[in-house]
Amino acid sequence: MLSLIKKIVWLLVAAFALFYLFTRPEDAAAAVKTFFGAFEAIGRFFSSLVS
Repeated sequence: MLSLIKKIVWLLVAAFALFYLFTRPEDAAAAVKTFFGAFEAIGRFFSSLVS
């Protein structure tokens, strides 16, 4: 039963992501840039700690 619920939730998340991507591509691109920009900021933080 739990497996079925997980599949349904993942399906809903994927459907929402596709809907968002096709209806608002600029906002989706900005969200991806922000997500990966966070990793860059974390990397810069640790680099500054090391040096």
